[in-house]
Amino acid sequence: MIYQSFAELYDELFDPAMYDQWLDFVAERVAPTSGELLDLACGSGRLGVLLAQKGYQVSGLDLSEDMLALAAKHAAEADVALPLMAGNMLDLSEIGEYQTVTCFADSFCYLTDLTAVTQAFTQVHDHLAVGGQFLFDVITPHQTDDVYPGYMYNYVDDTRAFVWTSYGIEDEEHAAEHDLAFFTLNEKTGEYRKVTELHHERTYVLADYRQALQAAGLTVKRVSADFGNSEVTADTTRWFFEVTREA
Repeated sequence: MIYQSFAELYDELFDPAMYDQWLDFVAERVAPTSGELLDLACGSGRLGVLLAQKGYQVSGLDLSEDMLALAAKHAAEADVALPLMAGNMLDLSEIGEYQTVTCFADSFCYLTDLTAVTQAFTQVHDHLAVGGQFLFDVITPHQTDDVYPGYMYNYVDDTRAFVWTSYGIEDEEHAAEHDLAFFTLNEKTGEYRKVTELHHERTYVLADYRQALQAAGLTVKRVSADFGNSEVTADTTRWFFEVTREA
C-alpha cells in the first residue's frame, strides 16, 4: 500500500451517513434554484459533490490544500462541477457573494476563541446576500465536557488501523483535544507507518453563539438538534443553526 496523507485516511474512514444527513438538512431549507451556495470549510468535498448532484450551484472553500485536492478528485469522479478555493474563513475578502453559506462538521469549533468565531461570522455576513441563509453546526458544551473526556474509537482492517482518543482540558472551558493516529501497512516491507494529528476544539454556551451572530449582523431563525429534526435539550451534543442576513 502506498503511504497516504492524513487527509486521505480521515476521508476514507469518516462516517458517510453524516454527509447524507447534512445534505437533507440543507435540502429541506434551500432549493437548488435558490442561487449560488458556498460550502465553507468544505474538507474533502463529499457534501459539495452530493449538493452538486442534486442540482445546487455549489462552490467549496477550505484552508487545507490536501483536502481541496481530494475534493477535486471526488468531483471529477462524480462528473460534477465543484469550483474550489483555498482560503481562510477569517478573511473571505477575495470571494464573491452567495445566497447560501453552509459550514458543517463543527468547523467553527477549531477556531482559537470566541473573538475569532465572531470574526468568521462577520466574514460570512459580508459575503451573504440580503435574505440569504447561513446553515452550520457546532458541538455543545455537553459534548466537550461530558462525552469527549475519555472517549476512544478504534478501527482495524487488514492493512490499517485508526485510533481516536479524546481528552478534556482542565484549564480551558468547554474544550477538548483529539489524538488521532493512523497505522498503514506497506505491503512490500510488512512495516506499518504511523501518521498522527492532534486536533483541538472549543465551543461555547448557546448565548455566546447568539451574541456573536448578532454582533456580526446576522439573525438566528432557529437552533435545533439531530440535524434539525429535534428541539434542543440538555443532552444535545450538536447544535444546528439556521441564520439569515436581513440587511
